Amino acid sequence: MDYEKLLAESPVLVTWLAGQGLNLLVALLIVIAGWTLARWASNAIQRTLERTARADRTLIPVVATLIRYIILIATLIAVLDRFGVQTASLLAVLGAAGLAVGLALQGTLSNVAAGIMLLALRPFRVGDAVEAAGIGGTVREIGLFATVIVSADGIWRQVPNSTVWSGTITNFSREPNRRLDITIGIDYDDDADRAIAIIREVVAAEPRILREPEPVVVVATLGASSVDLLVRAWTTRENFWATTWDLQKTLKATLASEGITIPYPQTVLSLRDGSVLPVAAPR
Repeated sequence: MDYEKLLAESPVLVTWLAGQGLNLLVALLIVIAGWTLARWASNAIQRTLERTARADRTLIPVVATLIRYIILIATLIAVLDRFGVQTASLLAVLGAAGLAVGLALQGTLSNVAAGIMLLALRPFRVGDAVEAAGIGGTVREIGLFATVIVSADGIWRQVPNSTVWSGTITNFSREPNRRLDITIGIDYDDDADRAIAIIREVVAAEPRILREPEPVVVVATLGASSVDLLVRAWTTRENFWATTWDLQKTLKATLASEGITIPYPQTVLSLRDGSVLPVAAPR
């Protein structure tokens, strides 16, 4: 390269590079160090909090991300200070730019505001089974912009925080106990009191059913083809589904062994000669 020609054509640029060469080198080192430190500190904080029993799993990713951004901002300020930029002027420029960006990114900022509300009020935490924004599953992560929910069939979904916050949130893990409802239809010719007594015995023999509140077995409705009995009992949330499935199976087998019929829908035709012809519904 012809340095004499470059100096002759661009004396100001060459003079500036000669004077700021050391600053450029130091600034580059600060950027590399700051970027590396931000990444390392974020990962270290996250690993440390994950090993801490009392650390809230909901706040861990948020704290790690916040630490990273703080270090990056400090790195930027250090680089600018190296070149003599006044921080007061910088803050004024950043404030004006922030206002413009905020107006342009209202949707994104609404997600941040909703994320802050979710973290502050905590309608759910990481690991809770919820239904939010029409999506059911287990909360994997609550970030500043979006919430990650993994459904029971293993599908990963990222939902904007504003969508979650603006809708109804159902938390299945918040309360320690849940009530299970089982409807059983018996034939109109069967003795409802006897069927209720049998069901109560089966429920009482189930160890996972709580004694308080007391289980309830009642005649709920008189259906078109059956007398519908309603079983209401309480169990812990961990045992809810297993208890429901096992109890339904046991009730079906016990009622059948006791001669109680669980009918299927059927239609009865009355002929003009007074005879009655039952017609079973197709299976």
